[in-house]
Amino acid sequence: MLDTATVQIIKATVPALQIYANDITSHFYPLLFAQHPEVLPFFNQTNQDKGTQPKALANAVIAYGANIDELGNLSDAVSKIVQKHTALGILPQQYDAVGSCLLQAIKAVLGDAATDEVIDAWAKAYGQLANILIAAEESVYTANEQKPGSWRGEREFILVKRVNESSLITSFYFQPFDNQGLPDFEAGQFITIVFDDLDGVAMRRNYSLSDAAGKDYLRISVKREPNGIVSSHLHNNIQLGDKVKLRAPSGDFILRKNAKPLVLLTGGVGITPAISMLNTEAESGRDIRFIHAAINSEVHAFKQHVDELAAVNSNIKPLYIYSQPEAQCQPHVTGFIDATIIEAQLPADRDVEFYLLGPVGFMKVALAIATSLGVPANQIHYEFFGPAESLTA
Repeated sequence: MLDTATVQIIKATVPALQIYANDITSHFYPLLFAQHPEVLPFFNQTNQDKGTQPKALANAVIAYGANIDELGNLSDAVSKIVQKHTALGILPQQYDAVGSCLLQAIKAVLGDAATDEVIDAWAKAYGQLANILIAAEESVYTANEQKPGSWRGEREFILVKRVNESSLITSFYFQPFDNQGLPDFEAGQFITIVFDDLDGVAMRRNYSLSDAAGKDYLRISVKREPNGIVSSHLHNNIQLGDKVKLRAPSGDFILRKNAKPLVLLTGGVGITPAISMLNTEAESGRDIRFIHAAINSEVHAFKQHVDELAAVNSNIKPLYIYSQPEAQCQPHVTGFIDATIIEAQLPADRDVEFYLLGPVGFMKVALAIATSLGVPANQIHYEFFGPAESLTA
């Protein structure tokens, strides 16, 4: 626990950090990469260029400082960070590197306002946060190691199958090179693929698992991104029989299994974890509304699969929305997602589990609509695609 004086200093300096948060984190990352290049593989440089990682770190630091004496308020955020960090393989010593550079950045941006007392208080506060995360992450590493079929660290897999799901998305099926078992995982979780040398750079990327657990493979379905080094490598270079390194399934954005109707509303590549959820619950008898928005049928992944599931499971009701449909393949609805479309998929009492997955703009609109229609906040589950951000990644 932090002493009272330290807590008071942290809370008193949060407003200043809030004003200069973007400047601090923009200063922090170049320092970190220059002083500790070994951490580069853990960061998505595309998100660095977009500014999403600096913004995520800024928000995390501010939230931590503002709740320094009520850390229970941050339990959900901490859980998300822990899952992201264990997926990437963050190690305790890396917290020292981050802490040192963060304090340097605060001092550089705040100047004389960052007195020795202020820096010392933030050093103690960061040390407390690091210890919380390190302990929580170790518990996840240990649990993964002990779970049947799972593993700690990296494990070699073989690509055994590729399937083009649309003009943009390809599914990759991986089986363990050691021919040992695979762990159960929760629908909605992701794995991390590790490349030690990709165009001379080590990289790690998270991809949602796109099938139910209990198979003899792990499947990811990857969208080809114009400037995506890893996605392009997977699409262009990875061939059947090639080895890759994977880390164990992770993530706290998971399917709630109960008797409530299930609404899966997806846009673009957000469909990939939703397919895992759909496959998991297809034969459960739950009323499932599967709503997918795409530009047209050419980029609509998994359409045939969903239609086939719906044909043999009367509880599944698909609805497709195309903004620019082609003449030969018309959707159920032409245009964009709106309140009328969503309301028609909801029971009168709004007692549903409502999952929203897709690009940021799409998701903000869908979330606002679901909230306005009276879906309970604790039954709306959403994930933006791009990836979730964390304190350091």
